[in-house]
Amino acid sequence: MTGRLLAISDLHVGYAENRALVEQMRPTHPDDWLIVAGDVAERFADTMWALGTLSERFAKVIWAPGNHELWTPQHDPEQSRGVARYEKLVDACRRLGVLTPEDPYARWADRLTIAPMFLLYDYSFWPTGATSTEQALEMAHAAGIVGTDEALLHPDPYPGRAEWCAARLALTEERLQAVEGPTVLVNHFPVVREPTDILWYPEFALWCGTTATRDWPTRFNAEVVVYGHLHIPRTIEVDGVRHEEVSVGYPREWSKRETPPARLRPVLL
Repeated sequence: MTGRLLAISDLHVGYAENRALVEQMRPTHPDDWLIVAGDVAERFADTMWALGTLSERFAKVIWAPGNHELWTPQHDPEQSRGVARYEKLVDACRRLGVLTPEDPYARWADRLTIAPMFLLYDYSFWPTGATSTEQALEMAHAAGIVGTDEALLHPDPYPGRAEWCAARLALTEERLQAVEGPTVLVNHFPVVREPTDILWYPEFALWCGTTATRDWPTRFNAEVVVYGHLHIPRTIEVDGVRHEEVSVGYPREWSKRETPPARLRPVLL
């Protein structure tokens, strides 16, 4: 293939400044593929606008959901919750030709399998000093750090987000076990704990992933892991595997950086 495999996440197009960034995004070659690793928007229609715009420009768009797409804000005309909301997002993506975690994995250049994943989190990234999830959550609440998901991301019909996460882990693990050869793993949340080590508020790591995926990059032959969520775009290496955070973030964040915002990051070097 003569195009590139690019990635971006945390577009948050509910902000006018971020919407303008998406309007400016273009491939550098007609064969460019684009991975969108979640948090496109909170409102259903805004998410579909962004993915639809990008799918018209790139040869293929591959989406993994973030927590914000799964929110059910009061001001959104689409009031579905939990699994029902996720399924509506998947159906709408399919109508746009956008690949989702529920579709067959795409092959890049007949060499790599690109695996978009939807795994959520199970509150197992405990802050220092915690010896149980219950204690970890108590510490977070005492520090005034509580994920907005607790109010807006409903796990219906599961009793909680941790139980939904467990179901997603089992489903995704079974699919990955059938993949042969090297992979690109894509998840909105980091799949290892290390990216959260530099958070200003370490308690927020509770809403950032699961320890259950710690060995997935090596176990499933990842050449690179693509993630977002933290709004700290950077490259790190863990256990010999490159992890790329490709977040844009909020205008108040990216406007302070020296680098231009919303750069499409090459996944393969």
